[in-house]
Amino acid sequence: MWGVLALGLSGCGIGQSGLNPFNWFNGDEENTAIEDVDTAAVIDDRPLVQSIVSVQTERLPGGIIIRATGLPPQQGWYDAQLVREGGAAAGTGVVVYSFRARPPEAATRVSTQQSREIVAGIYLSDLELQGVRDIRVLGVENVGTVRR
Repeated sequence: MWGVLALGLSGCGIGQSGLNPFNWFNGDEENTAIEDVDTAAVIDDRPLVQSIVSVQTERLPGGIIIRATGLPPQQGWYDAQLVREGGAAAGTGVVVYSFRARPPEAATRVSTQQSREIVAGIYLSDLELQGVRDIRVLGVENVGTVRR
């Protein structure tokens, strides 16, 4: 068994073989800087949920989780996410998120409120929370707010 292992490792070689793990991250390659890179703005095409049922925070080591419950107009909405709104000035002490989700592709039932509720969350570190007094989550009909 040791002979097979020694034979296999000898194939890696001591030289510049790409199979030798000692050559993988040696830093000998020249890196070039990328200048004048155009970045595309990401546009979220998901609509806002109809209304915000609740917004809660849960303290964790190093930050908090913001958990929002939204109520779309019918069952079947998916891909829910709290999306940070860039229009809110950081100096004001208010962080604003929009609650966005995708509607179902086919017609679905309206049914009960409980069957339509969807939940989305996001983690904010203590560093991101410095100076933040209010956290707001936007829906079409209302805004959910949590104060520190």
